Amino acid sequence: MSGETDSAADTGSVRDPRKEFAEECKSARELYPGKPLTQTDLGRLVRVSKSTISRVENCVGPIPPGLAPLLDQVFMTDGLFKRLYEEVHAQAFPAHSRRRIELEPKAISIAAWSPTVVPGLLQTSDYAWSLFREGDPRASNTELLNKVRTRIARQQILTGSTPPDFSVILCESVIKRVVGGREVMREQLAALLEHTARPTTVLQVLPLDAGTHGLMDGTLSILTTADGPPVVYTEGIRSGAIIDEPSEVRHLSRSYDVLTASALSRDASVQMIRHHMEAL
Repeated sequence: MSGETDSAADTGSVRDPRKEFAEECKSARELYPGKPLTQTDLGRLVRVSKSTISRVENCVGPIPPGLAPLLDQVFMTDGLFKRLYEEVHAQAFPAHSRRRIELEPKAISIAAWSPTVVPGLLQTSDYAWSLFREGDPRASNTELLNKVRTRIARQQILTGSTPPDFSVILCESVIKRVVGGREVMREQLAALLEHTARPTTVLQVLPLDAGTHGLMDGTLSILTTADGPPVVYTEGIRSGAIIDEPSEVRHLSRSYDVLTASALSRDASVQMIRHHMEAL
């Protein structure tokens, strides 16, 4: 932990990484070697509009997902903007899930089990919108749109140049439950089929007649990074927890392995998903 963060903790102040991102961007632009850059100049260098730079520097709206590494490249800031963006991105999620969100971009492998809904990393925009709308019927369309954009932005880790090995097991009920209407669900199942074609993704379906297993109580994700042991994230309706105690991680990982053996093969899973999609 940096001394700056320690100092903030000692004084009781709360860091605002979004504000820090804005201030660092403006400062680096105005102190650019040779001559200060205008917002238009910087926009040209990072391939966005002047208005985008203005919004970023005034903390208006979300930061475009691909902007941080370009700013680091232009200003030679050694990952500063990328680190701040990851903090900003994590804060858009409920407190109980932020550590998982921080770990996801660093993961070299992710294994996930979902007994209820398509995991966020695989959701379409309309599917996510339907879930958010049902979960918070009083939310405005703008609030829902921001939540959807934030969720979809997470999916860049699967489509970037160095995606993690991603294994996911879905309960058959997930692909049978019609979320958002028939057309929305058809598009969601079609998106799952596209994901099965990715060489770094393994998707399996656990049939309803597979019987009792050790992960029936909720969702689970196993995240492994290059610089640490695997950790497990479990989540309920309004809560979640990171489990990093080695014996618990081994126990839950073993339960996931058993689930993998009980699930349909990759080809059989594709056939089941396609069958349900065509039946809609």
